[in-house]
Amino acid sequence: MEPQSQLLMKEKTTETTRMSGSEAVMQSLLKEDTSIIFGYPGGAIMPIYDALYNYHDQIHHVLTRHEQGAVHAAQGYARVTGKVGVCFATSGPGATNTITGLADAMMDSTPLVVITGQVVSSLLGTDAFQETDVVGVTQPVTKWNYQVRKAEDIPAALARAFFIARSGRPGPVVVDITKDAQIKELDYSYEPVTGIRSYKPESPIDFHQIDEAAHLINLAQKPLILVGQGVVLGNAENELMEFIEKTGMPAAWTVLGLSAMPTEHPLNVGMLGMHGNYGPNIKTNEADLIIAIGMRFDDRVTGDLSKYATNAKVIHMEIDPAEINKNVHADVPVLGNVKKTLPVLTEKVSQNEHKEWLAEFKACDRIEYDRIIEKEVNPIDKGMTMGEVISRVSSAFNDDAVMVTDVGQHQMMGARYFRFKQTRSVVTSGGLGTMGFGLPAAMGAKLGTPDRPVCVFVGDGGFQMTIQELGTIFQTKIPVKIVLLNNNFLGMVRQWQELFFDKRYASTELINPDFQTIAKGYHVPSVKITEHDDLDGAIKQMVDSEGPFLMEVVVEKEGNVFPMVPAGASVSDIRLE
Repeated sequence: MEPQSQLLMKEKTTETTRMSGSEAVMQSLLKEDTSIIFGYPGGAIMPIYDALYNYHDQIHHVLTRHEQGAVHAAQGYARVTGKVGVCFATSGPGATNTITGLADAMMDSTPLVVITGQVVSSLLGTDAFQETDVVGVTQPVTKWNYQVRKAEDIPAALARAFFIARSGRPGPVVVDITKDAQIKELDYSYEPVTGIRSYKPESPIDFHQIDEAAHLINLAQKPLILVGQGVVLGNAENELMEFIEKTGMPAAWTVLGLSAMPTEHPLNVGMLGMHGNYGPNIKTNEADLIIAIGMRFDDRVTGDLSKYATNAKVIHMEIDPAEINKNVHADVPVLGNVKKTLPVLTEKVSQNEHKEWLAEFKACDRIEYDRIIEKEVNPIDKGMTMGEVISRVSSAFNDDAVMVTDVGQHQMMGARYFRFKQTRSVVTSGGLGTMGFGLPAAMGAKLGTPDRPVCVFVGDGGFQMTIQELGTIFQTKIPVKIVLLNNNFLGMVRQWQELFFDKRYASTELINPDFQTIAKGYHVPSVKITEHDDLDGAIKQMVDSEGPFLMEVVVEKEGNVFPMVPAGASVSDIRLE
């Protein structure tokens, strides 16, 4: 860790106010336009909570039931608003309970500032009550972390934290503040950080790279655009649409790139990846050019790298230099924020159409519809399916709700069958795949977008990992709509056991509680349905409800998500059944 005097030394302004370190925390949060905090109090952060008591009319604090829930809620808030999510947690177990959320935010590039309390500085290293080396523990799962031991260092530390969290490729930051630093006084002044000498969040535009990319695009006969979350994080949705519509190229999205363009756009050919659509997967190895925009070539997208995009040149437009050539070789890397690089590239490419190439995707769509989709969304002579429920819920919200998911089969079904009209309409755990993410993330998403309906799809497994957040929903009166798709299994693991482990269902069947009784205990109205004929009525009841609502749907116990690219296989080996 760098010496505090060197790291946080700043030019002092002439206007200062005498206040405690805790007061400085609150004032600094206001300077960074923080209006909501998710957290859980405890001994080592009690002075900050005492200062927070005087700011209830300026900052809304949401008392979650677990620190993991606080971080996931902050993630949901950040993902739908584009702002930095903020959390409070105490030392020791409070801080360590944030680790899963921090790791999730790091993998999915979500901007967070998590402020943890710490034991007094004189006790550091003595194994004091509820002492944990928070800096050491969180270093692998944060973009930056820092321990403040002096009150006068608080403003500079927080200014730096917010700048790092939101700039470049966003990510989570932890600021650990000792209790004595919270209590002691300082002469307070605040200087927002606009640059750090050793940190370059964006690369300047290389026009030679742009020229090379434009040349490849103008020559391509079978190009395919891969749309990642970088488009959303960079607020580059309009720039993306101008680029796609000028070139006439088909575009597919990753799970985290969902909603970067409207579902029904004629050039949107669907989702990439293990449970993505048939066309964009099978056509990847037929494409002669791949244009990856703000995505990192995750293994769930590429499958076997040695057999990925074998006929294609690759243009990789990316803000993070570490992602270039990490998994897939880029023939032309285009570094920088895609909001800035895409317009330059669009100017240089030719107006074009790729009608015959697009027709090949349409042919794949028909195969997928006949073999999979029709049976999933309109099941006959069998139990309810996840795809049927999700498609009808999407329609009930006019395809314009924010979809939040937990992790599992329902997550992939949501990505496949929910539809989107506007951006920032998806909140899901992509890189880390965190069960328990959905319910608290939906709370934060709803508080971040109070004027939009927020619907969370959860499985019976992941729901029970953070089910205590129903208490937060009740206390805070968060009108989130919860769709519980109950198959009495850890469904995704069971699917793999069926396909690859000879149906040896080891420790995946669940004996579940009465979820309606639990919901009633938290004063959340609910309904449970088991028949197709009751589905539309239950959905209407949920949509029409003013507050939170739980709709439990008993779905097929052994339903599977298809298509599927088996782990380690080529995208060309995608299975339709």
